[in-house]
Amino acid sequence: MVNQFDTSGSSTRQFQESFLKKSNEFDLALLILVLGKNLLWIILFFVLGITGSFLYLRYTPPQYESATVLQIATSNPANQVLGVEDFYQQDLAHEIELLRSNTFTERALKRLNLEVSYYTKGQFLNTEVYNTAPFRLEVSNVSPVIYGVPVYITFHENYEVWVSYMLGEKSEYMSFKKEDPVILPHFHIRVFVNDSIYPQIIQDAKLLNENSYFFTINPPDIHSQFTERVRVDILNPTAQTIRVSYHDYNSLKAMDIVNAIGEEFITYDVEKKAESANRILSFIDDQLEIVYTRLRNTESALQSYKVENKISEDEKVSGVFINRLDKLQEDLTSLELDESILNEVEKSITGSKEIDVYKLLPILAGAKYENSIANMVNNMQDMLNKKQSAFYNVTPNSEEVKALNYQIDIQKKLILESIKSFKEKLSLRKKNLTAKINEIEGKFYKIPAEEMEYARLQRLFTINEKFYTLLLEKKAEHSISKAGFVSQNTVLVMGKRSSVPVSPERDVVYATGFLAGLILSFLLIAVRYFLHNDITSVYDISRTTQAPVLGIVPKYHKEIPVTQLLVDKNPKSLLAEAFRSIRTNLQFINSDPAGKVIALTSTISGEGKTFVAINISGIIAFTGKKVILLDLDMRKPKIHLGFGVENNNGVSTILSGKDQVSACINKSFYPNLDFITAGPIPPNPSELIISAQMDQLINYLKNEYDTIIIDTPPVGIVTDGVTLIQRADYPIYIFRANYSKKYFTENVNRLMTDSHIGKLSVVLNGVDLTKLRYGYSKYHYYQGYGYGYSYGYGYYSDEKSENHSGILGRIRRKINV
Repeated sequence: MVNQFDTSGSSTRQFQESFLKKSNEFDLALLILVLGKNLLWIILFFVLGITGSFLYLRYTPPQYESATVLQIATSNPANQVLGVEDFYQQDLAHEIELLRSNTFTERALKRLNLEVSYYTKGQFLNTEVYNTAPFRLEVSNVSPVIYGVPVYITFHENYEVWVSYMLGEKSEYMSFKKEDPVILPHFHIRVFVNDSIYPQIIQDAKLLNENSYFFTINPPDIHSQFTERVRVDILNPTAQTIRVSYHDYNSLKAMDIVNAIGEEFITYDVEKKAESANRILSFIDDQLEIVYTRLRNTESALQSYKVENKISEDEKVSGVFINRLDKLQEDLTSLELDESILNEVEKSITGSKEIDVYKLLPILAGAKYENSIANMVNNMQDMLNKKQSAFYNVTPNSEEVKALNYQIDIQKKLILESIKSFKEKLSLRKKNLTAKINEIEGKFYKIPAEEMEYARLQRLFTINEKFYTLLLEKKAEHSISKAGFVSQNTVLVMGKRSSVPVSPERDVVYATGFLAGLILSFLLIAVRYFLHNDITSVYDISRTTQAPVLGIVPKYHKEIPVTQLLVDKNPKSLLAEAFRSIRTNLQFINSDPAGKVIALTSTISGEGKTFVAINISGIIAFTGKKVILLDLDMRKPKIHLGFGVENNNGVSTILSGKDQVSACINKSFYPNLDFITAGPIPPNPSELIISAQMDQLINYLKNEYDTIIIDTPPVGIVTDGVTLIQRADYPIYIFRANYSKKYFTENVNRLMTDSHIGKLSVVLNGVDLTKLRYGYSKYHYYQGYGYGYSYGYGYYSDEKSENHSGILGRIRRKINV
């Protein structure tokens, strides 16, 4: 038969409806109940969070920070005095990238002795003894395979030193005297120890593990590891101040590294400025050498000509022609100088892929086209800076970099084309000046040849002498400027050794552990709250169904005996009083004196239906009424187990006509209480229950007994019991606290509406009153014929009261929650 009350097919849908309803309706009592049940888990989460924080702080090596503050300045006092242009202009962004670069870090770390790192071995953590180790090492001829491998060193009597290490599965060991040069398979070593502290080292080795010291040889590119931990930040763009900080497990090492960076930054600034001045001086020296050669040649020619032709210093030539030729010759020399400058610039641009503006601009110093070309070069340098910055965000093959490369190529072509145009203009001017010089010289045909030649030689000598003097003046100016290159960058704050670690932060770690415990507790409570689908109190029943609650049955904390009849064991117990209350409340369901049939059912097996049936039978029988208990749960009979009899005959044999009713009635050990077992399991229990023989059996028993109590099958599994529930004068539906699901109450509503069982009432079995005593008030109340009971205030005896007194009892109550 199809079970219209089957819960298995619709349990998912009913659970979803229950979840949605719970999401929209906050249940404070349920939340308190869930909190109580999971109190130990919550405490455990917080303990684990705090313990985890403690262990993290205990076994995580602390990191210390040291920082230095630099101020960037661009003025050069010598340049300001002499009026010499400063071609080395500093940019804040450029300086920051310089400080972050591997190349600069490598230069700075060369100031420190980082070739070897010294450590002391601890039980859990190793400690670096930077610059405080009681010994010093010199290593050479290092094989790359030994980089980073711990090499243990111990000191013994008579200045004997032992060194050992493991490389793969092979161990190496050697003993030697201190300061002796030793050749090991992978490196050469010398150990230096101060004689005055050597005895103390031996004493420490005896007190501690003899392998308390070890060292590692660092690779040449160790600076790259330090670069990653260097942090450069702008403090004040207006004041052009930069903060350089470094984190390390050794505070002294962190201080030395930031101070080395600051010192190297000042040194690098002076070197960079001097490099620009050196470039200018080198160009001037080249020109001086050329001009000096010309000057010496013209001077020799002039002197020889004077001797040969016996020309005295007092002899003069036409001043007009000489002055004009001097002026034209000076202009021609200036053009030749500009042309050589343009050739040098063109050579620098075409000779390398990357253009160094700070090397290129000094070449243009004093050139006629200096401003025009310098502007184009500066524009190209801006594009190169953008390209360099883009590498931090994109790859070299990205579209952004390709676009910048294209713009740089265009700018480079523009510079070269401009230089070509300037050179063409210079060539044209040189040609015109040469023609004018030849024209003036052609007019000297009336002047004697000796005087004419002398005038020409005198003119060339004067020009070369003036040009040579000019170059000497420029060299002097730039030499003085170079001497004035004292870096204007300033170290405002030197790095200091910190005694307070910056990581891990104690308060933050403990707060994180506490927060982790809080989050886990919240998630646990939220999950348990929203997934909680068990009936825990009468309130869960009364808010979803109109069926009256006949009563509640307290949870029996001891082991239930096989008979399951408990009301006779302690008549003054809460359990006995609960069944008396149910017996009393039955009169409110049906006041008809002829009402004799009580039928009990439930949704599924295990909700205590048989337990309640047996104890209701006993509590009614104690009033003197004749009671008979029928086991109609023929698929899973239990009544015979409760009374300790065989199940050879019973209801199934009566309904099938094999036995008479009187032959199947069993007498219990209690007066006025009889029972009929289910009998052998039949193949057709549903047909037997709805047969006419069932009606005949009930009518027969009504004549013989005052009350008939029927233990019917669960209606949530089969429909056998629905017919019996409809026929009963007192239909009772059993729920079990913390076992029955909340959506089981839908079966009660369907029985009342679809099956028209208006007299159906509910009993909540297995209620733990120890929780209700400390729970929310609405758990004490149930809708129906009466109220709940106060828990253990002296009127009723309680089989568990001795276990709930004192401190131990309170602890147990918390655990039970």
